[in-house]
Amino acid sequence: MIGEEKVRSEFLNLCFEKLMMVAAGNSGEGVKRKGAVITEWKDIPMELLLRIVSLVDDRTAIVASGVCSGWRDAICLGLTHLCLSWCWKNMNNLVLSLAPKFTKLLTLVLRQENPQLEDTAVETIAKFCHDLQDLDLSKSFKLGDRSFYALAHGCPNLTKLNISGCTSFSDEGLEYLTKFCQKLKILNLCGCVKAATDCALQAIGQNCNMLHSLNLGWCDNVGDLGVTSLAYGCPDLRCLDLCGCVRITDDSVIALANGCLHLRSLGLYYCRNITDTAMYSLAHSRVKNKASIWQSMKGRYDDEGLRSLNISQCTALTPSAVQALCDTFPALHTCSGRHSLVMSGCLNLTSVHCACAVQSHRTLNSILHTAH
Repeated sequence: MIGEEKVRSEFLNLCFEKLMMVAAGNSGEGVKRKGAVITEWKDIPMELLLRIVSLVDDRTAIVASGVCSGWRDAICLGLTHLCLSWCWKNMNNLVLSLAPKFTKLLTLVLRQENPQLEDTAVETIAKFCHDLQDLDLSKSFKLGDRSFYALAHGCPNLTKLNISGCTSFSDEGLEYLTKFCQKLKILNLCGCVKAATDCALQAIGQNCNMLHSLNLGWCDNVGDLGVTSLAYGCPDLRCLDLCGCVRITDDSVIALANGCLHLRSLGLYYCRNITDTAMYSLAHSRVKNKASIWQSMKGRYDDEGLRSLNISQCTALTPSAVQALCDTFPALHTCSGRHSLVMSGCLNLTSVHCACAVQSHRTLNSILHTAH
């Protein structure tokens, strides 16, 4: 026991030294407080402690919370952002231990390389962390709908949720979640094949009207019905990734062009049912909605419109339609170093160029002409 206490004391002293180095700007000198120099960890005032903890890594903050009851209360109530992605083993047990203490968390990152989290951990988070706004559960292959049900009732203030790669969730669970977490603005469902269906997207369109960003990459159960419901239910949508959603057709893009006037980024990689009709609908929507956007944006019209588009492997598209779209949205670039219009695998679109690429070509020709 004496040996363990000695090791614990030495470990705490090391942590103290680390905290003091951060507070003193790594100068090696003690931290001054109202004329006195703080030389022991017990002397640190709580407000200074919280400021220091905000600057160190999360592992050190967790260790610091175990120093004494005063530190525990101050850190657990003062810490609002926590990342445990560094925990490669026993993350589930760590969450079970920490969630009841860190009840004021706003952001919690639990991204994993190897699946560790189980539903019990998420249920504990939902039970104690009611203020949570940003939750990252990506690659949590072991999680099921129990986690959705817990979050629905325990974390209604979620605005950002990342469950990419969580393949065990169902669309019924996702529908249930959207009924209670209606403040969602950013939702990542990439690879959630079972959860991301037309039924789920209909629920999102009905319940999550504040949504700004949605990633549906490689969710091959998504079709036109779901995307159309999303387009008209989430008018503030700005970023949508439909890469690999092989079932969608022009109808989805037409709905987005008509319903989502603020769309800035659209991913259509490998959506091979997309044709020129979709491109022309996007281009026409800018012209058709120019007046209304001008009124609402009060002169910021040029900042609106598509700024990123991925149509790689959309082999049915022709140069004339894509060029018309490129001409309509000046922020879409094909020039080297910018490439916000991605067309990989579309060999028939090599003639498409953005405005600045055309201008560069004209400038070069002018220089060569002058030289002669």
